[in-house]
Amino acid sequence: MKTFFVTYFIAVTLLSCSDKKDNFFATGTFEAKEIIVSTGVSGKIMALDVEEGKILEANKVVGYIDTTQLYLKKLQLRAQINAVLSKQPDINSQLAVLQEQIKTANTEKIRIENLLLAGVATQKQADDVNAQIKVLQKQLDAQQKNLEITSSSIYNEVNPLTYQIAQIDDQLNNSRILNPIDGTVLSKYAEQGEFTAPGKAIYKIADVRNMTLRAYISGTQLSSIKLGQSVNINVDGEDGAMRTVVGTIYWISDKAEFTPKTIQTKEERANLVYAIKIRVENDVSLKIGMYGEVNLQ
Repeated sequence: MKTFFVTYFIAVTLLSCSDKKDNFFATGTFEAKEIIVSTGVSGKIMALDVEEGKILEANKVVGYIDTTQLYLKKLQLRAQINAVLSKQPDINSQLAVLQEQIKTANTEKIRIENLLLAGVATQKQADDVNAQIKVLQKQLDAQQKNLEITSSSIYNEVNPLTYQIAQIDDQLNNSRILNPIDGTVLSKYAEQGEFTAPGKAIYKIADVRNMTLRAYISGTQLSSIKLGQSVNINVDGEDGAMRTVVGTIYWISDKAEFTPKTIQTKEERANLVYAIKIRVENDVSLKIGMYGEVNLQ
């Protein structure tokens, strides 16, 4: 009788485990959106407020690169612009003399026309003053055009310098180490005082508040799921117990692929599967690389 109960207990336990295993729809691992942060300029890291495990806000300045040389270059360019602009002609003052002469000639024209009507002046005097006004007006137009050409050429000299200042302003902006997303620092690759260069990794950050479970299903399971569907995910809890979190399917691959090599047996790796992604709101207990077992609700 004792042997019977022991045998019965083992059979029930195995059957229960078998049923529980069959209830798993799919398994996968958790991952998060990871970003490698670098800078756009070369130089010495003057400050870096980053530590592994630290939570950072998006668009927060966490450090900056030495900008002394860039700032001095900007001052030099501004000085060059001021030197070029100092050659700018004062058009109004240089035209004022001719404008005053034309004004005087027009006054003389009116006086001669009145004298001509009175029979005191001659027609030649009227013709002479009209000719003088035309000459002065042509001189005025020519000088104004020359001054405008000179002024335009000076501005053309200033434009390249202005563009160089804009480039330096962009480099100064890139000298700030700007955190791109809300997340947790996973790895730190540089320290304050070290030299860095464009594209060189400074630290890695991930948004661990919203985790993604990447799982794989067979072709026969594909018809059982849809986008936006809620699923239960069993994960390891405290003391080895399993606990359940809820996720939402937000991506289903449209192409089959061979089972990833993380699957243990050769036979399972030879099967064609479809990848799915499930979004899960993290309660700080989920970790990157943790396994999860998917059950349909």
